[in-house]
Amino acid sequence: MIRQICCGAALLLGLGSVHAQSLYMPRNIKQAYDKGTRSLDGKPGAHYWQNHGRYDIQITSAPPSQMINGRETIMYRNNSKDTLKWLAIRLIDNIHKPQASRANYVSADFLSSGMQVDTAKVNGQPVEFNNNVGTVSQLRLPQALLPGDSVNLYFSWRQELSKESGREGMIAEHTQYLAYFYPRVAVYDDYNGWDVVEHTDRTEFYNDFNDYRVAVTVPKDFIVWGTGTLQNMNEVLQPATAERLRQSFITNDVLHIASAKDLADKTVTAPNSQNTWIWTAEHITDVAMGISNEYLWDASSAVVDSSTMRRASMQAAYNPASEDFTRSVANGQYALTWFSHHWPGVAYPFPKMTAFQGFADMEYPMMCNDSHVDNARFAELVQDHEMAHTWFPFYMGINETRYAFMDEGWATTFEYLIGIAETDQAKADNFYRAFRVNRYINDKSTEEDMPIISMSNQVSGMGYGSNAYGKPSMAYLSLKDLLGDDLFRKGLHTYMDRWHGKHPIPWDFFYSFNDATGQDLNWFWNAWFFSYHYIDLAIGNVKTGNRDTRITINNVGGFPIPFDVVVTNADGSTKKYHQTPAVWKANGKQATITVPAANAQSVKLDNGIFMDATPADNSRSAR
Repeated sequence: MIRQICCGAALLLGLGSVHAQSLYMPRNIKQAYDKGTRSLDGKPGAHYWQNHGRYDIQITSAPPSQMINGRETIMYRNNSKDTLKWLAIRLIDNIHKPQASRANYVSADFLSSGMQVDTAKVNGQPVEFNNNVGTVSQLRLPQALLPGDSVNLYFSWRQELSKESGREGMIAEHTQYLAYFYPRVAVYDDYNGWDVVEHTDRTEFYNDFNDYRVAVTVPKDFIVWGTGTLQNMNEVLQPATAERLRQSFITNDVLHIASAKDLADKTVTAPNSQNTWIWTAEHITDVAMGISNEYLWDASSAVVDSSTMRRASMQAAYNPASEDFTRSVANGQYALTWFSHHWPGVAYPFPKMTAFQGFADMEYPMMCNDSHVDNARFAELVQDHEMAHTWFPFYMGINETRYAFMDEGWATTFEYLIGIAETDQAKADNFYRAFRVNRYINDKSTEEDMPIISMSNQVSGMGYGSNAYGKPSMAYLSLKDLLGDDLFRKGLHTYMDRWHGKHPIPWDFFYSFNDATGQDLNWFWNAWFFSYHYIDLAIGNVKTGNRDTRITINNVGGFPIPFDVVVTNADGSTKKYHQTPAVWKANGKQATITVPAANAQSVKLDNGIFMDATPADNSRSAR
């Protein structure tokens, strides 16, 4: 087929650049660097820009009804150098419409009528809105939006929540999770223009940094948890409940803000027929809301910045029957502190985190929607992973739709590193191998070896999963081993300092690390991110003498991984000699290691968490 031949030719050209030790760069990405919006030293370019919105959203919900009604105003500013004649409007929850494009089969309960925009206005002027679309609609502007100008938008809409809750929808008859529930202006950026890739429920999201005010009106006795800061605590909560919540902001103790008795006695929310909960958040990529009149509510806080003693609130909302979530706040306190002070070692950037019991095991700014798994350790690990996403993609503004490895790979890495602290090295290693590596390395299909740089919306199945999670995580851990913790931290923090609150792409990450470490790491990036490599080492020749042993190791798979050479001596004793990925810099296919082991009896390779595709050739007698 012509399409397949063309794609193959492009990949061959990309492979050619590997030998030159430069990084393949698609033409649209190259154009951004040529225009100066991005820089080859990894910094935002002199002409970098990003657009911005200010959202004022009003939502009405009344469970058990599945319908929500909303209206919003958006002030959208065009900071680009381009004149915009139309806007791309994202309607993500249209993924539930029967005719929407989807990556997977869904049940009837997943389907709904989606989102229906009833009214659209531009600068107060009514305009036509096309609802006969999937997750992206084009809004023609009566007047073009010039560079540096703003436009005021108004939408009113209805949405039917799906009975089957995934990333959002009905959790139970009187419990809802609202995410992606409002029309939003899609990202217009410097390398793709309008982001009009349809959401298919596999790849995740890409949003601008916006300011939000969200008002959620619900019937009496319903509690609303949300992204941002609750602005009217005293209006929606009864005095004793409000006081407990305030105390939770300054204590390490886990407080029961709303117990089962409080809910039964109806002493939690203000005794009105309806209450409107108002949330605000600034310079953030999205908002989400949880609603229930049945969920318990726990809260505490943790110090996330030792220099200022700034605290972040940790909260949990959950079904009384869930044993997992009784530990959620305590687990979250530990995670907030550990992530802030160890890896990534950047203070938690937001005022709050809320764990809400649902079904998604999914992250949102200042929220996570996690399922009950009836396994205390796994529940902690899942929550750790979703909370780690705070830094990637919400602090860093990642385009998850195209480059999922830029956030899922980091969350997987931090999940592993905090797991070592929470359990021990052996347990964390065993879980990582079993959950993140085993299926990948034992699957020989072509999809598993697609380059990590492949756009996430164009791969599927385990090809997507491995490229988004396990493979990039192993790349980051290999880099950590190569550079050592101090230099790795310097590279990571330099990248984060430059690009938080912005929209980095892979090349910004690669070039920032090169610049910060003072090293040309293109050999490493090419091998891990632009190649069809996998993990497979093999012992070649072994020559042992009276003073040392010389071992040839073939890198059959090609990935530059760290490993240990384990030598068994004549007396039966063993000794490990650690090798960093630096051994593959000069020759990515073969390395010769000399170790001070006289008259060795046998040699084997121990790859640790970097599981080998053919472990049978990782050991050899020296005689």
